[in-house]
Amino acid sequence: MQQTHTLQHAPVLVFDLGGVLVDWNGIDPLMALSQGRLSREQARQFWLHTPEVALLDSGRATPREFAALMADKLQLGISTEAMLQALDDWLQGPFAGAHELLQQLGQHYRLAVLSNNNALHWGKIAREFDLLQHFEACFASHLIGLRKPDAAAYHYVQEALQVEAGQIVFFDDNIECVQAAQQAGWQAFHTVGLPAVRQAVQAQGLLS
Repeated sequence: MQQTHTLQHAPVLVFDLGGVLVDWNGIDPLMALSQGRLSREQARQFWLHTPEVALLDSGRATPREFAALMADKLQLGISTEAMLQALDDWLQGPFAGAHELLQQLGQHYRLAVLSNNNALHWGKIAREFDLLQHFEACFASHLIGLRKPDAAAYHYVQEALQVEAGQIVFFDDNIECVQAAQQAGWQAFHTVGLPAVRQAVQAQGLLS
């Protein structure tokens, strides 16, 4: 394959996981569990801005502790065990074609992950999804203690990768995280699902 791209320097491609490369849907099931009390946007915002989620994502609360906090905060009327199982079930697996796309891109570019994640989901991804092999570096929020869209997370990743901000191309399904990456000087794209990732990659000339 001939390597062609429109960027001045060979970029480093950094991917979010859930909603970008991996089938994770905590929005529709959360709406259902709330019995209509949460709108779609409220459910999406829950994962970005709720203090209990920040504790989970930064590794300061275990998945079990978070499940109990979440069930209580949202008054879901289910046990901690049921909430923990639901959290696990909402993470399905890599989107069809994710392995192939990463394999193609990995022939030409450095690949990394920046993901708001937790011990429950990260363990499942590592054990079952066979996806992390494609990446030079993985920055999971619960391991680095930083989460998107906080500016410190992007700075940490850039320093670790030892590249200029403009060399990083980032893909995320939350517009707030995309905007924060752009403010950090990254080239960032709002991509919900693998077809959107592929479209952005091709539009930037990263794949022939």
